[in-house]
Amino acid sequence: MQYRTDKISGNSLSVLGMGCMRFPRNIAGIDMKKTEELIAHAIDNGVNYFDTAWIYQGSEEALGSILEKHQAREKINIATKLPLVFVKGPADFDRYFDQSLKRLRTSYIDYFLMHMITDYDQWAKLKGWGIEQWIAEKKKAGQIRRIGFSYHGSRDEFLKVLDDYDWEMCQIQYNYSDENFQAGVTGLKKASEKMPVIIMEPLLGGKLASNLPREAVGIFKKANAGLSPAAWGLNWVWNQQEVTLLLSGMSDMAQLTENLALADNAKAGMLGDSDMDIYRQTLAVVNRACKIRCTGCSYCMPCPKGVNIPGCFAAYNTIYSMGYIEGVKQFITSTGLTSEHSSSSRLCVKCGKCESHCPQNLPIMDLLATVSRRLEPAWLRFVGVCARAYLGKKRKKPNAG
Repeated sequence: MQYRTDKISGNSLSVLGMGCMRFPRNIAGIDMKKTEELIAHAIDNGVNYFDTAWIYQGSEEALGSILEKHQAREKINIATKLPLVFVKGPADFDRYFDQSLKRLRTSYIDYFLMHMITDYDQWAKLKGWGIEQWIAEKKKAGQIRRIGFSYHGSRDEFLKVLDDYDWEMCQIQYNYSDENFQAGVTGLKKASEKMPVIIMEPLLGGKLASNLPREAVGIFKKANAGLSPAAWGLNWVWNQQEVTLLLSGMSDMAQLTENLALADNAKAGMLGDSDMDIYRQTLAVVNRACKIRCTGCSYCMPCPKGVNIPGCFAAYNTIYSMGYIEGVKQFITSTGLTSEHSSSSRLCVKCGKCESHCPQNLPIMDLLATVSRRLEPAWLRFVGVCARAYLGKKRKKPNAG
């Protein structure tokens, strides 16, 4: 494992951090057996930064219980976040913070973030509620070691927030397809001058790992058949000296094993000009194919009407990366189009709840209408009606014997 230094505290942080939003799940929720195996293996192999959040369902509780069981709390750094989307006033600061401490079974948080700041006005409102004094009190009490923020907004607003407070770290979305998106490379370089910068979505919610167009995969394979698309994506981030560490939402042992091997050799400046040309070729293909820049984070969920928003968007993008038939197959299976409990895009009533929570600021309601026009033409709706009628009869038919 390679390590890079927290410029403020001097801590050595593993270049690979575990993102705890996508722990493996089963029908009951988080699969604790598999999650414990992942966390224990990550710690044993040098991962010392674990990123969770109050809003990640079951994540804090799972991480806290596993760390306690393995007596590993002092071996690692915990990052968690204040859910600004739910904070309605200063009384909520302690409410959510205390819940996080209880869930994580700890008396302090190493890196505590304001979750999903989108612009300066949002930060100004928090200041008006006394957040600066609250932070100072928590730090004095030793309950918060370092304070930071995660960001989803424009570059100019990022720079305003960055310069307005003595932050000790920040977390931004950054990957080879998002170099000029949100905080972007400008924000990365500015922030890195004075604090550690944590990278989220290095693979764009897995899109740059398992959902690339065939042509893009072919470009990577031709350049180096021994590296997966995910490896190419992570190496691009690690190549930049301004990056302290990246977060990977590893949900199975194969992903973790691959990423640990990559992290053993992750160094700034490890890529040459020929490598960067490969990314430029790949990105040109990706940009042609990816029509909706959804990362699949599911902050927009649950939809009051049951629409599977990330599933609809993933299927739409698949049309352009894998072909129309594959996109239709994915749409049918991910939205239950042939069942009585459909979660298709046509159910959208434009309530707007999803858009208020989307960190990418996507025009979700308009995009769902686009998906519906493309993936739910009259003939496909008719097929769905027939399939539901047929399957309904099959379900009602008594078992033979």
